[in-house]
Amino acid sequence: MSETRALSLADVCRSFGPVQVLHDISLTLRPGEVHALIGENGAGKSTAMKIMSGYLEPTRGQVKLDDAPVRFASSQEAEAQGVVLIHQEFNLADQLSVEQNIFLGHEKRRGLFLDRPAMQAETRKLLDRLNCTVSPTARVRDISNADKQMVEIAKALSRRAQVLIMDEPTAVLTEREAEVLFEQVDRLKAEGVAILFTSHKLDEVKRISDRITVLRDGHVVAQGMTTEFNEDQMAQAMVGRDVSSLYPVRSVAVGDAPALEVNGLNVPGYARDISFTLRKGEILGISGLIGSGRTEAMEGLTGLRTAHGDVRINGRPVSLKSPQQAQAAGLCYLTEDRKGRGLLLQKGMRENLTLQALPAFTNWLIDHKAEENALTKAIADFDIRAPSREVLVGNLSGGNQQKLLIAKIMLTDPDIVIIDEPTRGIDIGTKQQIYEFIHALSAAGKSIIVVSSEMQEVIGLADRVLVMRLGTIAGEVSGDDMTEDKIVRLAMGLGATRQEAI
Repeated sequence: MSETRALSLADVCRSFGPVQVLHDISLTLRPGEVHALIGENGAGKSTAMKIMSGYLEPTRGQVKLDDAPVRFASSQEAEAQGVVLIHQEFNLADQLSVEQNIFLGHEKRRGLFLDRPAMQAETRKLLDRLNCTVSPTARVRDISNADKQMVEIAKALSRRAQVLIMDEPTAVLTEREAEVLFEQVDRLKAEGVAILFTSHKLDEVKRISDRITVLRDGHVVAQGMTTEFNEDQMAQAMVGRDVSSLYPVRSVAVGDAPALEVNGLNVPGYARDISFTLRKGEILGISGLIGSGRTEAMEGLTGLRTAHGDVRINGRPVSLKSPQQAQAAGLCYLTEDRKGRGLLLQKGMRENLTLQALPAFTNWLIDHKAEENALTKAIADFDIRAPSREVLVGNLSGGNQQKLLIAKIMLTDPDIVIIDEPTRGIDIGTKQQIYEFIHALSAAGKSIIVVSSEMQEVIGLADRVLVMRLGTIAGEVSGDDMTEDKIVRLAMGLGATRQEAI
C-alpha cells in the first residue's frame, strides 16, 4: 500500500444559491484514525463529505491533502489521490458480478481483451483482506447486504484508498453484520487508512471512532476525542436540546376492544401461521432478525403480497387483496423503503402528500388549492422542514422524507397503521419527533404496529412485542420481559415457543 495520507477541511463554506449550508467547517482525518462526523439530517454532513471527495467544490475555504491545498475537479481526481467515498446507498450494478463491479471503469486488459483471470485473482485478494468469503463471480443481486458493503470497501481499496469516507455504512445491516464491518474498519485503521465515519447510531460512533466532530445547522458545534463524549452529550450537541428521554411515556391506557385480529395468515415462501390480536390504541412491536419474515408478513396482510388467512377489522371479516382494499378497510402500511417504494423522489411535496388520498382532492379536476392547504397543515403538524414548498422530495433529508411519508399515510385517516422501520437512517432528534408522532396517534385511538430491526426501539415504543423467526411468531414478550436478551433468545430460537410461553 502507498504512503498514508491526511485529509482536512480548513474554514470551508458552501452555498447553494443564496442558501449557505456550511459555515467555516474545519476538521482533519488522520492516518490510522476513525473520525466520526455526526449531526441531524440537514446538518451539512453530506455536503462536507462530497467536498472532501471531489463531488462538490467549496464556495470558500480549502481542502488540504497532507497539509497542502488541493482542488479535486471530480470524484475521479479524488480517487486518483487515494480519497474514496462509499455512498450510503449501494453504488453497485446488481446484474454484474462482484469482480465486474470492483473493476467497473478500471478494467485490467491483456492487449485488446479483458484480463478476467487477473481481475478475479485481484478481487479474491481484496475480499480475503476483508475476511469476505463471497465468490468474485457471484452476481451482486444474489449476495447479502453485509457482503455488498464489503464489496464496496473492496472496490475502494482497489482504487488504492488511503482516505476512506463512509456514509451511513450500517444503515441496512443487522447488528451482527455491522460488527463484522467494524472488525474490517479496525483492520484498515491498523493499516494506516484515514477513515471518516458517519452514523445516526451513537453506540456505533462510540464503538468505532477515535475522534468526533458534531455539526448542527452547518456549523461545527463540538469537536474532540471520542472518550470526551457519552451518547447523551453527543445527542444534545447534535440537536441543541436534551434528548435523554427519547421515548414518550404512555399517556392514555390501551383499550380492550380488538382493532385487528389475524388468524393463520400465510404468505407463501415467507411467513406461515401468523396469528395475533391488535387492540384499539395499542402499539404492537414486531421484532426479529432480518430474513425472519417480518416485512413480508405485513406486506401480505396489507395486500402487497399474495396471502391467505382470516383477518378481521373491528370484528368484521375482511379480504385484503390489494393495498387499496386495505386502505378502504382502514388499514395502511408505511413501507421500510421510503425512497424506492414510498415516495416519488422527482416530484414535489404536494404531489407526494396527496397521491394516496387523491380522490378526496378530485372533482373531475384536481383541486390544487385544497392540496396546498393540506400541505400547509402537514408541514405544521409533522414539522416537515424544507428550503421551499416546491423542493423535489429527493432533495429532502431522510428525516423529512420520513415525516412526509407519515403525513401522506395519515391523510387517508386510517384506523390501523403499520410502520416498517420508522427511523432507519434518521438522526436522533428526528427519531424523538417520530416517536412522539406515534404516541400521539395511539393516544388518538389509532392502533399501531411498529416493525423494527432496532430492539431498543420496539422496547421503548411498544406495549408488547411479537418476535418472529424463520417465518413464524417465535414468542411474545411484555412488561418486565421486554428485554434485549429475551428478544434475542427468541429471535435465535433459544427461548420458549409462543405456545410454551402460553
